[in-house]
Amino acid sequence: MKLYNTLSKTKEEFVPLKEGEVNMYVCGPTVYNYIHVGNARPLVVFDTLRRYLEYRGFKVNFALNFTDIEDKIIQKANEEGVSIDVIVERYIKAFKEDATDLNFYEREVINPRATEYIDDMIEFISGLIEMGAAYPVDGDVYFDISKAKDYGKLSGKNIDDLMAGARVDVNDKKRSPLDFALWKEKKEGEPYWESPWGQGRPGWHIECSVMNRAIFGDTIDIHAGGIDLEFPHHENEIAQTETLTGKPFARYWLHNEMMNIDGVKMSKSLNNFMLVKGVREYYDLEVLRFFLVSAHYRSPINYSKEAMDAAEAGLERIYNAKKQLEYLLTVAKSEESPKDEDILKELETFKAAFIESMDDDLNTAEGVSHVFDLVRFVNTNLDESSSKKSVRMSLDLLMELSGVLGILTRTEELPDEEINALIEERVQARKNKDFARADEIRDQLKEMGIVIEDTREGMKWKRI
Repeated sequence: MKLYNTLSKTKEEFVPLKEGEVNMYVCGPTVYNYIHVGNARPLVVFDTLRRYLEYRGFKVNFALNFTDIEDKIIQKANEEGVSIDVIVERYIKAFKEDATDLNFYEREVINPRATEYIDDMIEFISGLIEMGAAYPVDGDVYFDISKAKDYGKLSGKNIDDLMAGARVDVNDKKRSPLDFALWKEKKEGEPYWESPWGQGRPGWHIECSVMNRAIFGDTIDIHAGGIDLEFPHHENEIAQTETLTGKPFARYWLHNEMMNIDGVKMSKSLNNFMLVKGVREYYDLEVLRFFLVSAHYRSPINYSKEAMDAAEAGLERIYNAKKQLEYLLTVAKSEESPKDEDILKELETFKAAFIESMDDDLNTAEGVSHVFDLVRFVNTNLDESSSKKSVRMSLDLLMELSGVLGILTRTEELPDEEINALIEERVQARKNKDFARADEIRDQLKEMGIVIEDTREGMKWKRI
């Protein structure tokens, strides 16, 4: 399996530190508002990576943090005249609802909160000060960027270029305009913690470094997030962490590309962002997940009604194949058939193609196309005369591959015995060219809440 490592700018063979086990950390939301579709992309992308690693036999320890102390949270609390706890709890709850409907929480997720690690942050900062890599000034503490080895190695930015392009810094406490805050002196009306440098709170960059280290140790396997975090957030994480420990912070750095909305780069300044809670007014969030995995994570993706409608139709095709296979299982007359071996060979071809694509830097776009290939094969080659073995193997593979992508999770009721008998009778009536009886049964089923569709791929049904 190969992954594109932002650090090396190449696809690298994935080899975890510990055989058979992966430690993975994804930068999560600052909880001051509802998440938008751009925030949903790393959730879906890196949950899919986690699923695929598990599919390939790894045990994955997965963490996604909540930034629960930050300027925007404080501002939101002040605007509403409430404590930051009210804001934090509201938006963590909303996040978990959205993430659950995106099938993110189907597996265990570690959700550290920054405020749970204040003591660890103080210890981390104290260590940097003792090394001479950080300096306190009037209650603030700054990281000295000149002490970082290879600063810019992740983003490819050069310190001299950054200095030349830096705006005049109004903060005369800092030795360099590139130095960044590790600890901030408290301001009036802000929450604070006691520290050796006075009352204050942590800077943003220190939070993920400390939570990572506290949960997983000095070096983790995968650190991931949106491409907008590459600089300065992830660059600064590397600088402060590797300066303190003298060890690589993460072996693989993965970043997903940004979202466009109706062909324009999504931006809060342009007010063209779409909240996930807004999407759910029109679509099941599984449709949003399917839309997101239908593109490669390192390619830009354009959110539009047309794209979402296409994703909804595509997902429904896969659900229809599932329902058809479940139906065929109930009507199959034989357990096995001479055709089973040929069916199995074809299924193995689809599975191998899916794995080959996913092994190539998590190419979910190709992975989805192989699932559609499987659906076409099932619709063309399996019918009421197929054996239970062939149908079951096909259904198992469809569920297996869909499970890696995190789709096909809705539970669909199977027809009860009476409805199933009518469906079977209608199939036989059409074979006998008794179309009047077939139409009569169709109308009868409709009254019972079952809609029958005759398609080129065979008969399909759904409840209404």
